This record gives sequence, structure tokens and C-alpha cells, in this order.
Amino acid sequence: MSQSYPVRPGRRYPPGASINDEGINFSLYSRHATGATLLLYEAGEDAPFQVIDLDPEVNHTFFSWHVEVVDLPPGTRYAWRLDGPWDPVHHGWRYDPRVELLDPWARALDAGAWDRARRCSDGPRPGDGIRGVVLADAYDWEGDEPLRLPSQNMIIYELHVGGFTRHPSAGVAHPGSFAGVVEKIPHLKRLGITHVELMPVMAFDPQDVPPGTDAAGLRNFWGYSTHGFFAPHPGFCIGEPTEHRREFRDMVKALHRAGIGVLLDVVFNHTAEGGEGGPAIHFKGLGNETFYMLDPTDRSRYLDFTGCGNTVNANHPFVARYIIDCLEYWVREMHVDGFRFDLASALARGEHGAPLEHPPVLWGIELSDVLAGAKIIAEAWDAAGLYHVGSFPGYRWMEWNGRYRDSLRAAVRGDPGLVAELATRIAGSSDLYARGLRHPINSINFVTCHDGFTLADLVSYNDKHNEANHEGNRDGCEHNLSWNCGVEGDTDDPAILALRRRQAKNLLTLLLISQGIPMLNAGDEFLRSAGGNNNTWCQDNPTGWLDWALADENADMLRFTAGLIALRKRHRSLRRRHFLHDGDIRWQALDGGAPGWMDPESRELAFTLRGRNDAEAPLHVLINLSDKARTCVLPPALGDWRWAIAVDTGAPAPRDLIEPDEQRSIGARRWRIGARSVLVLEGKSDFEV
Repeated sequence: MSQSYPVRPGRRYPPGASINDEGINFSLYSRHATGATLLLYEAGEDAPFQVIDLDPEVNHTFFSWHVEVVDLPPGTRYAWRLDGPWDPVHHGWRYDPRVELLDPWARALDAGAWDRARRCSDGPRPGDGIRGVVLADAYDWEGDEPLRLPSQNMIIYELHVGGFTRHPSAGVAHPGSFAGVVEKIPHLKRLGITHVELMPVMAFDPQDVPPGTDAAGLRNFWGYSTHGFFAPHPGFCIGEPTEHRREFRDMVKALHRAGIGVLLDVVFNHTAEGGEGGPAIHFKGLGNETFYMLDPTDRSRYLDFTGCGNTVNANHPFVARYIIDCLEYWVREMHVDGFRFDLASALARGEHGAPLEHPPVLWGIELSDVLAGAKIIAEAWDAAGLYHVGSFPGYRWMEWNGRYRDSLRAAVRGDPGLVAELATRIAGSSDLYARGLRHPINSINFVTCHDGFTLADLVSYNDKHNEANHEGNRDGCEHNLSWNCGVEGDTDDPAILALRRRQAKNLLTLLLISQGIPMLNAGDEFLRSAGGNNNTWCQDNPTGWLDWALADENADMLRFTAGLIALRKRHRSLRRRHFLHDGDIRWQALDGGAPGWMDPESRELAFTLRGRNDAEAPLHVLINLSDKARTCVLPPALGDWRWAIAVDTGAPAPRDLIEPDEQRSIGARRWRIGARSVLVLEGKSDFEV
């Protein structure tokens, strides 16, 4: 491509690279830049084939630099250079005309020339930046739309696109990719989940790791280091960058056809550019003082409420608009069904870090017409101590309920005196959400997630074992509320292995009979282990991947988990949008008396849950988290119903979960429940005794 293309003044709107009948319009925001240069590249070439210096009198409107390149073909790579003042200390300005900058609005990118460590140590070199890619793909959605499933019916499955199918045992044609996820849709359907929550899929920097981790050959696996907010991550794609957007859309369309919604884990609290020593990729070089929170006494220093070196100045009017435009793009153009916001409390901070009572960006997301049908989920805390669980700004925001996680872990571990706390979490956490017109559907209930132990490791380790991360085992959470059941890690003791399995079943059972929205961590359904590593963020290897051989080895757990999900789907009483009333539930002790709400030694609880109407069967749940078996007293079933065992975590498979057509009446008023067991009885009206 040796020719040079004619240029015209172009327009400031829309930002990014947009195609029209005569060419490509490029526009970039930069408030204080005094000059701009657009560089055009062929794929795989180190040197640009055309360098376009923009005229401040012709190609500059308000805070935008713009130019139209006539007849420029799609697939062209491009980058920007900006000139302007360098005054980090007083103004936060970091303009450097040597640095090639990525367009933050790029819909696809090419990072083939990127070397983060070299950029940080040696400074910028010609042609060393991450480049945007001009797209002009027409896509046939074939009538697809976001699913808009009712929130109370959601069952979320958190997965990492790369780790989900990268293990050889996955048996897919395209491991570690969006296409690989499509190949595993039969598993997702068998399990019965309604939504996948994809860990970061916006383009991120795998090279963003500490020096020791880098020296060990490890990379940023999880992807919480975004640099291309409008672009799918190239590492999850098969084809050329011009095909990346199509590959993502193909995955979304296939999941929707299977009745499965798509939620994206998004990272707007910080970026891949890091702190003072981090590279300029885009925002630092085009508007550092706009996009980041800076120390007011020395604006060369970055305020860090994320633990990642910088914090996005999300409530600046322009940055808030950028974030909302980005989210609306993923809903409008990519058909995603919602978002989970990493360290979302950081988005509630003002320019100097103080929490805002009414953060504009959060309310803007909540009130956007385009996002009105999208699910919005907050990780309602940040790395600097701001904790919003139960009080996140706004009304329809759902929250990862950290209180729920900790309460269930402690109770199932056997900690005494948690009866009232456990009942509150099972009933939907009204203490957190009843105020201010909020509901159980504001609570995302979970026991495990990507961050922390897997379910198998939660019942197998007392302590984290993160030595493989090469950070001296200092990383990862210390407050795990785990229990190894008597031996740390691997064992061949059959009694301990059986106890661990029972504890895992207890946690899954309580999760799926709780009011609120349950979330599972991928691989927990067949007891995936990470060897006690509770922070696999840099483990793009078998430690961080799903070993699909376990789906056969632990087929009983997969069957058990799918059966619990089916039980939840059978009972609308477990999927209430509003909080329980007195007539909906009756709490008891195992002996039929009053629960030990104030008993500091109690480890037991029972309750009867009515159906939403006379046609829906009631449920009776018995929870014995002590280390001794108990004889319990069963209440009379309501109306014409009779009790049948649906779940018994203390029984060996397949009697741990009994399908409806195989259930039989108990008949007796007394029943024996094993130690550390949960029993779920389902009302039946027409079966043999």
C-alpha cells in the first residue's frame, strides 16, 4: 500500500474511526494538545505508509482533532501522536510527540508491536505502539436481541474465556477463545445456568505484571488491565483483527440462541497505564489530567484507590460520558445483556478521591435509556477501604454480596452462633437491601468467585498457597474463612475426602435455595482445584484453566449441581422479587421448636417455605452444621402435600439428589439428619408411599 490518500478536514464527531461513503473520519479528544499527527500502517509493517500532520486551524474543533482520509480501506492500522505541554507536577500534562498512542475509541486493535517492558525502560520508539484497526464490517444478527430475562430468574456462571477451554481436556477446536465458549454451550445448558459472566474481554495488556512475575514467564491472565475499552481482547480471537468483532458477536448470538445471557466484567476503575512508572498507551498522552485522579500537591503522582497504580477520574464530565458511551456501545452494537463493574466503589469517588453522595457516572449508568434493560452489577468496594455492600449509590444496581459469602463460609465451616445471620442471608439480606425500595434481586449471592479459593480448595485448605505467583505468597486474600477438613491439601483419606465433598454440597445447596441471585464459579460444579492458590491472576497454565477431565471424574458433583439448579427453577418461591412476609416462611429448630437465634453455640436451623400459590409445592429445609447427627421433627406438610426427600447432602450419590419422578414419601414425623448435612424436602401430592 504505497499510495497516499487524499485528506479532508473531517468532523469532531463521532470520536474514533468511523466509515462513511467517501472514506474514514478520525477524531480524537485532547483538551490541551497543540498539535496532532495521524499515522497509517499496513498490517505487520513497522513504518507507517502515510503520516498526516493536522492543521490546528483546519483539523481542530473545541477539544477534538479530526481528519477524513478519502477512500482509505478497512483493515488499515492507525495510531496518533500528540504534541503539547509537558508539566506533570503542576498541571498533570504528559504530552510527548514521540509516543504513538492508541485511539481509546478503537473498535479493534493490533498489539503485535507492543513491548511493555521495553517501552517502560527505554522510552518510546517509532512504530512500537498498540494500533487501532479501521472496521467496516456489516453483521447479520439474524433477529438477535439482548434477552431481557427477569432478574429473579437469573443464575449466573462466572467464567474466564481463555481458561474455560484452554486445557487440552476441553476437547475444542479453538481453545481459549470466544469460539471455544460456543463449543461448550451444551455443558452450560446441561448445567441450567441463565447467564455467563465473562471475566474481562475488553482488550487488555497481558504484559502488565510485576518484574518478578514477568521474569518467571507469567502473564496477566485474568485481564484486569484494560487498554482497549471498545475492542474485544485479541487473545480470545482466532482470526485477524478485522474479524475480532465478528467472533465476539458470533459467541453472543450463539449463547442467546441457547437462552443464555451475556454479562461482561468491566474494568473502569483503573487502566493498563499504571502509575508514575507505567507506559503512556492512550489517556496519559492525550488527557492525563482529565482521565486520572492526580495528587493535588504534586500532579505527577497518581492517586491509587485500586491497588493497580492509578484510578480513573470517572466523575469528570467527559470521562463519565466516555464510560457510558462505551457501555451503550456494547449493548447496542454487541448485544450484551449487562455488566459487572470491578471495584465499582472507586467509581463513586470524586476528583481527589473523596466519596460522592450522588456520583454522576453511576447515576448516568442507572438512568441511561440504552442501558435501561441491561443488568448492572457492582463489586461494591474498592482497594482503599470504601465498602458499599448494602448502600451502593442508586436503586437498580445489584451488588456482589460479600456479607453473604462470608456468612455462609463461616456457618458451613462450623462457626457457632450464626443462626440469625445465616437465616438473614438465606432470606435475601433484608438488613442490607430492604431500605430504600431495594429487593432480594439487588443481592448477588455467591460463595466462590474468580477472586479467592475455588469451591474444592475452600474445603481443602486453611491457608493460601500462592508461591507460584512469585510474590512471596504476599498476594491474595488472607480472610478466606476456609477449612481443610483435617488435612491441608491433597489426601487419600476417604473420610476426609467424603467430608470435603459433603461440605461442598452444603455450600452449593444453601446458595441455590437462598433468595437473591445465585452466582457459581466456573468449574466448581465438578470441583476444579487451583492447588490452594487463591489468586490465579497470572496463571495462564493448568493452575488457572479448567480441567474438563474432572467433569467425568466428579460426574456426581456435576449431576448434583445441575439438580440443585433444576430444583430452584421448579420453585418460584425461591425466586422472589420481593422480601418474604410472615406467612411465607416459618423458622424452626431441628426439633421443631423455636430457633436458637441468640444461642452462641447453635449450629442448626430449619424452615418451611410456602409456595407462591396453592399449586406450588412447599419446601422444608433442615440445616445441621454441627459435627453430630441429629434426630429432627418434621412439621406437617401444608394442605394435601406430603414430604419427600429432594436433597440430602449427607447421602452418597445418587441418593444425594433425587429427581422428582423418583421421590417417595417419608411418612414418618421424625427423621435422622447426618452431621454437617443439609436436607431439602419437597412437597408432593401424587405419588406412591
